[in-house]
Amino acid sequence: MTDYFIQAFIYLVAAVIAVPLAKRFGLGSVLGYLVAGVVIGPVTGLVGQETVTLQHFAEFGVVMMLFLVGMELDPKSLWAMRVRLLGLGGLQVALTAAAATGFAWSLGLAWQTAVAVGFLFSLSSTAIVLQTLTEKGLVKTEGGQSAFSVLLFQDIAVIPMLAIIPLLAVPGISPSGGEGGHSSLSLVEHLPGWAHGLVVVGAIVLVIVCGHYLSRPLFRYVVQSGMREVFTATSLMLIIGIAALMSLVNLSPALGAFLAGVVLANSEFRHELEANIEPFKGLLLGLFFITVGAGINFGVLAESWDIVLLLALAVIIGKALILVGLALAFRIRSSDGWLFTLGLAQAGEFGFVLLTYSTQNRVIPADTAQMLSLVVALSMFLTPLLFIVYDRVVLPRYQKASNEEAEPDEIEEQAPVIVAGVGRFGQIVCRLLRANNIPSVALDQSLEQIENLRRIQLKSYFGDATRIQLLETAGIAEARLLVVAIDDRNRAVNLVRHVKQLYPEVWVLARAFDRGHSYELREAGADDVVSETYYSALALGGDALTAMGVHPERARRMTQSFVASEKANEDQLFETWRNIEEGMYFGLGRRYGELFVKLEESLGHAMREDARRTEDEAPAWTAPTDNH
Repeated sequence: MTDYFIQAFIYLVAAVIAVPLAKRFGLGSVLGYLVAGVVIGPVTGLVGQETVTLQHFAEFGVVMMLFLVGMELDPKSLWAMRVRLLGLGGLQVALTAAAATGFAWSLGLAWQTAVAVGFLFSLSSTAIVLQTLTEKGLVKTEGGQSAFSVLLFQDIAVIPMLAIIPLLAVPGISPSGGEGGHSSLSLVEHLPGWAHGLVVVGAIVLVIVCGHYLSRPLFRYVVQSGMREVFTATSLMLIIGIAALMSLVNLSPALGAFLAGVVLANSEFRHELEANIEPFKGLLLGLFFITVGAGINFGVLAESWDIVLLLALAVIIGKALILVGLALAFRIRSSDGWLFTLGLAQAGEFGFVLLTYSTQNRVIPADTAQMLSLVVALSMFLTPLLFIVYDRVVLPRYQKASNEEAEPDEIEEQAPVIVAGVGRFGQIVCRLLRANNIPSVALDQSLEQIENLRRIQLKSYFGDATRIQLLETAGIAEARLLVVAIDDRNRAVNLVRHVKQLYPEVWVLARAFDRGHSYELREAGADDVVSETYYSALALGGDALTAMGVHPERARRMTQSFVASEKANEDQLFETWRNIEEGMYFGLGRRYGELFVKLEESLGHAMREDARRTEDEAPAWTAPTDNH
């Protein structure tokens, strides 16, 4: 028992250390798990052969993930994506399998083995790709949706692949021992083909019918018990039962879980199911990635590292070329096309299942399977790096190109108020000005924000407001007011400084992100500076006082006293900030910090005195109770 505790502790420590570090450096959690596995496995030898057993167990995280993915869809959504699912997914699997088969055959492998290798490398990693897309918020993009369609078709394609592999047995290859990805129990092992087909169809129908008609009464019965842990147990029972049923008929457990998720997509218990299953899914997927890293055989890799590396690169480059062609054919343009290509250019976790199944059925020799296993693992290991390339190289270039290609709009009219930056802050300023019939010209470097304003009929133009030439075209020389609400701190400060140097008579209102930024803007020459969170925080603070039993009128007076105290002391704080001493105190100087603490004490005293003076003037009021 002690050994199990120690092994579990090692895996958890590796994950706790490696994953936050990987996230901090922008590498993603998947690469963190893979590196953790390499460190505790091949590098230090802290874990050993149990990783193979754990990997089969951890693959259940993929099953849970597809169950959750299915619950995000419904039959209408699946029908809407039929073109991508069948066309894009079908062509990807067929073309990649054909290319990999031809390449393997050209290397001298038997044609049966080459076909199995083609099946193997036509699949991509559902676990890594969906996990990474979800982390980066790319699931809803065109590239993310296209990648998901292909991954879903690949999971479906595993079924006929598993059915075909036993027919490809090569004379002279000895079957390997051990258990593969399927149970030794099977309901279809000795059945004729037609009976096998009927059992498979029956299993799928059973999942759909039971999910639609029996799941709701079951969950209602469990909910009535009032035991949350029983609901969790029922959720796990449902997924494990589906996975077991699919395995008994030699189907992909992940596919069965996905179908069940689709059936339950409109269930009233959907969100509770997601909340209960999500933690298990995350832990098992993390464990799966660790076992992939720990399972890399550095002995074989050291002997044939050049062959393994070349084959892994050949897989990635070959699949990428096919995916690029499909992206062009299906009009997946710009950065979405690169996301689709780089995201799917690897082998997948089901490759390990197909390898084991192929060696058991005398299709792939054991030594070749070991080499191919390293190629699959290495290609998966490199996948997070491809996403990093997308984030840091591809996406910035397309964003820059889109901004450079879009010429600044020709400003057709001028106005006494110019608003630089029309995000969530600047939009409210523009709407308030329009409501009072005050003409304004809005400038922003984001086409999306400009389009949003044009939809609500606010005068707005695309262009970089920090360019003085553009401001001159907008009429800065005759303008009375400039509102600076751009999202870049340094550019906002520079804009204020330049405008006040060239047009000192223009009144400049500036949005600040925090106190330090407000001082920078004020020093640059801004006539009035407002922190974007200041007044909303005041309002929420007043509500907090009221919720704790303070009279609403007293709470209002206290917030007014707070503002008055801040106004009275802001010049003193600003001058102190301008003369910051060396030896920083929270980034603002030691003297500033001491002064700030003293002012906080006087602020509290002033608010208490004001509250005492006004307490008798307030009308009657009943404080909120605990149950409101």
